[in-house]
Amino acid sequence: MRIFAISDLHLDTTNSKPMDVFGEKWSGHTDKILESIKKNALSFEDVLIVAGDLSWAMKLEDAKKDLEFFKQIPTNIIIVKGNHEYWWQSISLVRNSLPDNMQAIQNDAIKLGNFVFCGTRGWVLPDGKKELSKEDQKIYDREVIRLKLSIDEAKKLAKENDEIICVMHYPPFNNKLDDNEYLRVLKENNIKTVVFGHLHGKYHGCKLKTEINDITCYLTSCDFLNNEILQIK
Repeated sequence: MRIFAISDLHLDTTNSKPMDVFGEKWSGHTDKILESIKKNALSFEDVLIVAGDLSWAMKLEDAKKDLEFFKQIPTNIIIVKGNHEYWWQSISLVRNSLPDNMQAIQNDAIKLGNFVFCGTRGWVLPDGKKELSKEDQKIYDREVIRLKLSIDEAKKLAKENDEIICVMHYPPFNNKLDDNEYLRVLKENNIKTVVFGHLHGKYHGCKLKTEINDITCYLTSCDFLNNEILQIK
């Protein structure tokens, strides 16, 4: 089993918010992603992680049109919620709307082969200069709880020699690599691999792989990857 990843497709079948306004890398980006999937010959023996921001849709009914895109990808797809996933409200309704080849993580975990997938959206992190706003602190604390719940479920599913992979949308570290609750939870539970997205453009300063606390974190935003899926396992 091979594990690939990508994120931040920002699909828009209505063409009301085309991504090519953000630069040349976004021109025909979905076609390029499909070409990469074909080149890597993905099958249902493999897994494709999509680490959030699948669709620009505001409502689930509109997101369903964008989710149709994933039906043409012949592999197991695992997703987490991104910060633009306004259509993602009730997890039961979301799961009932997903294509057969797609599964969503929320407060739980998914086992495929010798891999167990867990994770959560994440949120903005303290940067040491100022405290988070009350609202950001509330969301940050809630996401820490969700991460713990998901990892706990992953550990229940994992057998000997299985590997747990954590999927987040936001990076679990800031640009100074300061300690934070996400990193502490990951370290305490011996999570070695994290896949994340969210960061775009050329000014975020993040690398493809960031090593911190014996954890390898992969940035998978599709524009950062030049719209090619990244094999991580």
